[in-house]
Amino acid sequence: MRGVTTKGAGAGLRERKKQATRAALAEAAVRLAAEHGAEHVTVEAISNAAGVSPRTFFNYFDSHDDAFVMMDTQIGERVRRAVRDAPAGLAPLDAVREAMAAELADVERRHEVWGLRAKVLKKSPHLLARGLGLHMAEERDLARTIAHRLGPSAGCAAGDRATDGDDPAGTDAGPRVRADPDGATGAGPAAGADTCDEDGIALYPRLLAAVAGTAVRVSIEHWYAHSPPTPFPDIFREVFTHLSAGLRRPPAQTGDRRSDGRSTES
Repeated sequence: MRGVTTKGAGAGLRERKKQATRAALAEAAVRLAAEHGAEHVTVEAISNAAGVSPRTFFNYFDSHDDAFVMMDTQIGERVRRAVRDAPAGLAPLDAVREAMAAELADVERRHEVWGLRAKVLKKSPHLLARGLGLHMAEERDLARTIAHRLGPSAGCAAGDRATDGDDPAGTDAGPRVRADPDGATGAGPAAGADTCDEDGIALYPRLLAAVAGTAVRVSIEHWYAHSPPTPFPDIFREVFTHLSAGLRRPPAQTGDRRSDGRSTES
C-alpha cells in the first residue's frame, strides 16, 4: 500500500510540474507579445523567458502560435470530465455551470495575464482566428459530452436515432454512435452509453455548449470593463442565473438610466 501511495503522489507531482511549465510558457509568450508584438516573438525567446529549452516548448505546444491562444490545453478536458461526473439529478445547465466555475478561478488569480492575452489577440487577427477555431472545436466536444450525458433519446437528433425498421433483430441498437471523446463514463443518465456522431448531435446539447461558452466570454468582458470590486465568480454565476431564468427582463435597479438619459430614481 505504501508503494502505491508513493507512486500516486509522484504522478500528481509530475502533473503539477507539467501544468506549471505550461503556464510559465504561456505567460512568457503573452507578456513578450504584449511588449513586442506576437509576430516578433520567437520560440527561443519564449523558452528563455520561461527558463526551459526550445525542445521543451514543443512538448507543450504544437506551434509557436498556440502559446498565445492556449493558456491551458487541459481546461476543456477537465470541464467535460466534470460534466460527465456530475450527479445524475443535476440539470444539464447546472452541471455545465459548476464544471466551468471550477476552472474559472484561474481567471481571477491570473487577472493581469488574461487581460494581456485579450489585447494580444485583438492586435493579431490571425491569432484571434486561431483562437476562435480552437474555441469552436472545444464547443463541439462539450456538445458531444452533453449529448452523452442526456442519452441517445435526448442527445441525438431524431434523424440520427434508429427506428424499429433499422433493427430487425430487436436488439435496440440505438443511433449511429461514437464514443464520448474522453472515453470515460459519467454519473449522468447516459453513463456508459455512446452518443451520436458529430452531425447527429441534437439541438439542445449544441445550444447549451454554445451558450455556456458565450456566458464565459461575457462574464470575463464585463468583469474587466468594470475594474471589479465584484469577484469574478459572482459575475459568472449571475450570468448563469439569468440563463436559468430564461433571460427574462431583470427588475430595474436603483439609479438605472432610462432611454432619455434621466435617472429612474424618484
